[in-house]
Amino acid sequence: MKIFERLYNGVVKENPTFVLMLGMCPTLAVTTSALNGMQMGLTTLAVLAASNLIISLFRSVIPNKVRIPSYIVIIASLVTVVQLLLQAYLPSLYSALGIYIPLIVVNCIILGRAEAFASKNPPLVSLFDGIGMGLGFTVALTLIGMLRELLGAGTVFGFNVLPQSVEPISIIIMAPGAFFVLCWINAAINKIKKKNPKSHATAKSCGDCAGCSMSGVCSGTKQD
Repeated sequence: MKIFERLYNGVVKENPTFVLMLGMCPTLAVTTSALNGMQMGLTTLAVLAASNLIISLFRSVIPNKVRIPSYIVIIASLVTVVQLLLQAYLPSLYSALGIYIPLIVVNCIILGRAEAFASKNPPLVSLFDGIGMGLGFTVALTLIGMLRELLGAGTVFGFNVLPQSVEPISIIIMAPGAFFVLCWINAAINKIKKKNPKSHATAKSCGDCAGCSMSGVCSGTKQD
């Protein structure tokens, strides 16, 4: 049951992009198309799930004073393996993602989950926490990429969607377009939340405030 909870939290409740607002660099830079967004999300998912599992397995061995450098070494090693595999077997994907593959090392989602969750929980649950957060990141990047590609080029995953008579908004697939689309999606999410309010005033602390989007409203904090 806790496994499904971690998957749900990663995709919906604690979505790293739309709720926690983490990993903004690849979110804004890579999502010029739905395919690029999905590929970047899946690449990050693989590193996130593997790093969570390994860090959880060795959490009792890693000294507390050097835990952050140790996490970075583990994450960097996994990213290097993924980068070499992509370069060898998926060169087109490697070329499309470019510099953003090695930048996964400093993605705050991965290091944040390592510190807030994997270092304190059993391996299996940590693995599914990584998968859940990775899926949430993949869904977010794919959705942003779909909207940018649709509005900016009239296609989705390379297939023409808009009729030829409709002029695409070219700025959407440029750098400013990423901010526009991200703001639109977050505005829509906030609108939905206001229409379906939940009582957070009585929420109890889960003990994972560092990695929880409810860190400001739990522990019995009264809401205005």
